[in-house]
Amino acid sequence: MKSLKRLFLLITVLSITFACTDFTTDKELKVGLEKDITFLADDALEGRAIGTPGEEKAANYIAEAFEKIGLSPKGTDGYFQPFTVKKSTNPHEEAVVGTDGEGVTGRNVAGFIDNGSDYTVVIGAHYDHLGYGSEGSLFRGEPAIHNGADDNASGTSAVIQLAKILKAKKSKYNFLFLAFSGEENGLWGSNYFSKNSTVDLASVNYMINMDMVGRMNEEKTVAINGVGTSPLWIEKLETINSDSLKLVTSESGVGPSDHTSFYLQDLPVLHFFTGQHEDYHKPSDDADKINYDGLVLVIRYIERLVDELDNEDKLAFTKTNDSSGDNPRFTVSLGVVPDYLFDGQGMRIDGVTDGKPASAAGMKKGDIVVKLGDSTIVDMMSYMRALSGFKAGQQTVVEFKRGEELKAAEVKF
Repeated sequence: MKSLKRLFLLITVLSITFACTDFTTDKELKVGLEKDITFLADDALEGRAIGTPGEEKAANYIAEAFEKIGLSPKGTDGYFQPFTVKKSTNPHEEAVVGTDGEGVTGRNVAGFIDNGSDYTVVIGAHYDHLGYGSEGSLFRGEPAIHNGADDNASGTSAVIQLAKILKAKKSKYNFLFLAFSGEENGLWGSNYFSKNSTVDLASVNYMINMDMVGRMNEEKTVAINGVGTSPLWIEKLETINSDSLKLVTSESGVGPSDHTSFYLQDLPVLHFFTGQHEDYHKPSDDADKINYDGLVLVIRYIERLVDELDNEDKLAFTKTNDSSGDNPRFTVSLGVVPDYLFDGQGMRIDGVTDGKPASAAGMKKGDIVVKLGDSTIVDMMSYMRALSGFKAGQQTVVEFKRGEELKAAEVKF
């Protein structure tokens, strides 16, 4: 009899353990990511620009994935939330998002896990890209398909795989998974959703955004923006870092991605990003260049964060210092791609555009700008402030480090 009781107890414990365990292995996760990104970044989708057949194919793929996982539809039309944008012919006026009638129509995709909670965690990414180039392209050749494997098939596939992982768990919170369109044009989809949410925004605990998470470097660096939007972020981000990732954090809730739309609704946000690269906004951003093992690390890190926060009450929201709209505005460019993962003194260059001031001055990838005119450059913000003081036609001296050597060059804007 005692043996039977022990056996029954063991079966009960194992049943509880299995019920609370995610059976998605890293290998299975990697296979899923490869499948998703290969589809989304295929030439057949022609770059997934908003309002195109390729964007519609991508949206249908995401919705079908959500349905297969078992997510409930949470759009205004099943899994979809259509929105129309009327772009102004005046370049100084912003587009009107959410208009009826004329304009370009995109679709957000929304799936929901209802765990019976009063509060919901939002996990999102944009799935659109640049089509055959458009004004956001950095490619100087003839129009060509911009597949956007890293930007942002990587984030979209991560949303799908996290939905699969979290559907297998029992959580204290509900989960809303969102795939936005129109991000490349100016955060159109997330802007519309945040003002026309299919859940009560007062019930949202926090929002996690993944934009370009597919090219992790050898140092395993992950940039996490928005850590100043809740007092709990910094503590938790360090606590769960069991993979020894190199975390580069910034406080601001405002940035060039979809988390901004939720931050502006007074919600705690985080934006995950593994860095810019030479294929950014070019036709060469293809699926075969994705670091799938690195993407698995990002997903597991976010999974641990969600699990850790499951033990906490609703997060408090805090505004960040540079959120008042007084960010530097500039009309000139040095013609470089900043290294957003650099956490040293100065602004490290990750790429130089031919024919621009930096290229003409002989600057190269890896150079670290330490002074621009009279301004000392200590980080990205100080670089932006310094740049905002110049106008087209002006010239100045830029000082930069190349290895251990300090160099100077004259640049003309």
